[in-house]
Order: sequence, then structure tokens, then C-alpha cells
Amino acid sequence: MSGEVVIAYLAAGVLFIRSLGGLSKQETAQQGNTYGVVGMALAIVVAAISWVTRDGMIVRDAAGRLLTAAWASSGALLFAVVVASILGAALARRVEMTGMPELVAVLHSFVGLAAVLVGVSSYLEPVGGHLAPSVERTVHLIEVGVGAAVGAITLTGSIVAWAKLRGTLDGKPLLLPGRHALNAVAALCIAGLALPFIQAPGSAGLPYLLAMIGLASLLGTHLVLAIGGADMPVVVSLLNSYSGWAAAAAGFMLANDLLIVTGALVGSSGTILSIIMCRAMNRSILSVVFGGFGTGDAAPGTARAVSGEVIEMKADEVGQKLAAARAVVIVPGYGMAVSRAQGAVKELTTALRERGVDVKFAIHPVAGRLPGHMNVLLAEAGVPYDIVHEMEHINADFARTDLVLVIGANDIVNPGALDDPGSSIYGMPVLEVWKASLTVVLKRGMAAGYAGVDNPLFTLDHTRMLFGDARKSVEALVAEVRKQPEG
Repeated sequence: MSGEVVIAYLAAGVLFIRSLGGLSKQETAQQGNTYGVVGMALAIVVAAISWVTRDGMIVRDAAGRLLTAAWASSGALLFAVVVASILGAALARRVEMTGMPELVAVLHSFVGLAAVLVGVSSYLEPVGGHLAPSVERTVHLIEVGVGAAVGAITLTGSIVAWAKLRGTLDGKPLLLPGRHALNAVAALCIAGLALPFIQAPGSAGLPYLLAMIGLASLLGTHLVLAIGGADMPVVVSLLNSYSGWAAAAAGFMLANDLLIVTGALVGSSGTILSIIMCRAMNRSILSVVFGGFGTGDAAPGTARAVSGEVIEMKADEVGQKLAAARAVVIVPGYGMAVSRAQGAVKELTTALRERGVDVKFAIHPVAGRLPGHMNVLLAEAGVPYDIVHEMEHINADFARTDLVLVIGANDIVNPGALDDPGSSIYGMPVLEVWKASLTVVLKRGMAAGYAGVDNPLFTLDHTRMLFGDARKSVEALVAEVRKQPEG
């Protein structure tokens, strides 16, 4: 690479690092996103230019003519980038916030597919031509095998995650007998196929490579099928990590330093996020990697039966309680995203704060369907960042709270996670909303949450249910709060 290309790649790498730094805080998220867009645009332009240049000069043949193949490939690259950019912009504009988790999962699958295709292509036509048997060739083939296998796991795992998030597949975990042994056998077979693949001369190892890709695809499918629906935010984060490592492997295969750096940044940040989320949920990261996360080995149907009476409260009564309260905590969940109630929630927050009510938001690490889902919704609606609190900071406040408003959340406020060993979500820290003087739950009906377990919160003495569409219910609460006399 020429010095200009190296400098451009360094600049792009710095922009990616700044992007991650910006995305770590809500206040700077837009700025971080901009850094990422600029860095990726710079990387694509420089990669295209470097393809048709050498040491800063346009590549020509012995007769001084432009190398047609290089320019044709560059044109194909430009065409692909333009078409993909148009499609990406159209999808991003059209997708609803409820569909954002599915979109993220699909994008991860594209990265996995790219790594698989790059692996096969790099094996058939390595960068710099076919390599003679040597240590260099062995290293290259290891890169191809690892990259293609990780890409295949990412591809099929992301597709299964997309189907679960979309509802095409059941959110309940598929717990096959001896599933961990099956995963281990598949992994050992992939490793075993690597030896004949590396030893095969020329392109004769292609069948072994395709077999490795096939087994890795099955492994990725099974790993995600074994994960319960309530834990999909962690799965999305982990698949993000996988996509980064797949991209880094593709960078090694293509001898592209920036792709290696970018993939490593995405892979490591996704891994760190997954570990943070697992710690917040009292889970092991290894159980996520090997499937069956959050499901344990308990037989289905062993959770305690929920008994007691559900007491309904009308919107006018809830509105009066809100207006009279001194401290209110709002717990948003996926139901808020489905009904697009975040704007109405912002209006309710404003109305209560104008009356001097102390309003806070409580965010669970896995609320919604992807990491930070609720934070994005609230930021979109313009809710002040300083009143949005994470679970570990807000749980101690519930005992001093007059009223908790749970909007479309279920599993993240389930007391069974703390005291019912038979529950599939047992051991997961939850928002302890039942400690407040009054808890009002906004739901369409009495259906179980994404984890498929009943919630004993709904029948506790200090819990009331407000049934109906979340947005319409919150709008009714806003109107009722504004009707109440001051003081």
C-alpha cells in the first residue's frame, strides 16, 4: 500500500474508534453515528482507488494501457456500493422501531454471508495468485477455514434470530436431548475437516471447505434455536460480535489492514457488551456462546402456578393517582414500541413534571428486543437523558416511589425471576416494581411475556391493570393529569 492509503486507513480507523466512543452515550450518539458513516465512506473510496493504483500511480500494462480487469472490477464495486446504499437508506427510513431488532439481525447475516463468500473466493483465487505449498499457504488456508466457519455460524444464527424476533419461529428454546454434545461433535468435525482441507493440493480441498461451511451453518442454527426468546437482546449483541470477528477474518484473507482493525473493533465491542449484559442478568457468557442461554435444564412447566385476582383500574383513576403522586417511575417495555407510545409517554412526563412530580425512567438491560432498544425510543421522543436510569441504579428507589407505571413490559418485572427456581427466567435480576406503594401495568391482555411464563406481579395486592392499547391509554392519562387542579 502507498503512504496515502495507509494514512487514509489510519484516519478511517480513528473515525471508527471515535464512533464507538460517541455511541457509548445517548448525548453523543448522533455524532458517533456520523463519525462511523464518514469513516466507512472513506474506507470504501480508498479501497476502490487502491485497487486500480499502485504506489499512487494508475496501473498500466507494458504497452501503457490501463489494466481493464482492475477498472472493470472497480466499476462493479462502485455499482454495488450505490445500489446497496440506496437499498440501505430505503430500509432504514421505512423500518419501524418495532422492526429495528429484525433489521439488525438481518444486517449481521449479510456480514456472515460476505465472510463465507470471501472465504470461498479467496481459496479459489488467493490474493497475489495461487500459493505454493509453504507455511504462508498453510496460514492462508487456516484464515480461510476460520473466516468461512465463523461467517457461516453468523449467517444462520442471525437468520434464526431474525425469524424469532419477527415471530416466524417460536420464541421458546429448542432443547434437544444432548444438545451440548451435538454442538461439541459439530465443532470437532469442523476442526477435523481442516486437516485434509489444508493438505489438499491446489483447489482440491473445496469439498472439505464446503463441508466445514455446512456444518458451521447447522451449528449456528442450533445454537440460536436453543436460546429462549426473552434473552434475544443478548443474542443480538453476541451475533454483532460474531459479525465483527467474521469481518476481521475476511480482512486477513484479503490482506486488508483496515478490515482487520474494523472487524476487531466490532467484535471486541460486541463481546464486551454481551459480557456486561450477562453480568447484569446474572448469566454466564459461556452459556450464551454454547446455546441454551437462560433456559437451564429444568423441565418445561415447572414454574409455580399464578393464583390470585387481577384488579383492573380505569384511566381516569390512574390519572388522578399520577397527579397526586410525588414520585413516579415509568418502566417501558416492548409493548411501548409496538404501540408507538413513546411520544405520548414524553407528553405524560412533561405534564407530571410541570406539576412538580419527580419522574424517572427505569431501564432493564434486556428490555425490548435489542440492546438499548428503550433508550433509543425515549431519545427519539425527546425524553431528557438525566431522568433515564439503569436497573442497578433505580431498584433501590422503588420502595420510596408512590406509583410505578409499567408500559408494555412483562418478563423484566416478573418476581418469579427472584423466588421461583422452576421459572425459565429464574436468576435474572429484574426491576422490583412491586416494592412501590402502587404499581399500574398497561397491557392489552393477560398474555404471557416473550419468555412464555406467567407473571405473579399482576395479582399482587398493590398492583392494578390498565388494559388497552398503550398509546391510547397513555394519551388518556395525559388528558386526565392536565384536568386535575394544581396542588
